[in-house]
Amino acid sequence: MTIICRYCSKFWNEFKTFTLRGNVLDIAVGLIIGTAFANVVKSLVEDILTPPLGLILGGVDLVNLTIIINNFIYIHEPPVIIRYGKFLQATLYLVVIGLVFFLLLRIINDMCDVIHHIKITPGAFIELTEHTKVLREIRDLLSFPIKPDATHQTNDDTSTTRRLVSRPEL
Repeated sequence: MTIICRYCSKFWNEFKTFTLRGNVLDIAVGLIIGTAFANVVKSLVEDILTPPLGLILGGVDLVNLTIIINNFIYIHEPPVIIRYGKFLQATLYLVVIGLVFFLLLRIINDMCDVIHHIKITPGAFIELTEHTKVLREIRDLLSFPIKPDATHQTNDDTSTTRRLVSRPEL
């Protein structure tokens, strides 16, 4: 029983760290936005694209296009209705969603290509603040090698030598 409890505790801790990472929250937000986008595209297909298409095809309502097959096996049962108009509408919905995502991904890929091809020279278009200039000077001073300037012995009994160092003046 303790092995199961340890396994459940470990599983729960891993699940908690997984859900608290940013990826899960990003997925949740993407799912909500995707659902809203799907509803908008569905309305676009059902309410805006399908009626003119039906008008072009002779004034028919695509949603109500059906094939009625009389029930020849069970004569007393109602006929079988195949609603191919709804299928056509769902197919048009799929095509529109696919087209929108294709265009979106193409725009994103084009932007990534542009970003990868831009070559930025170091220091270009960057206005340095006084604070940054001072920090760069400090960095440059600290990068010079230490040179011995003078030596003297601190104690006559030992041969320890202490070196005084100097940094170059700018």
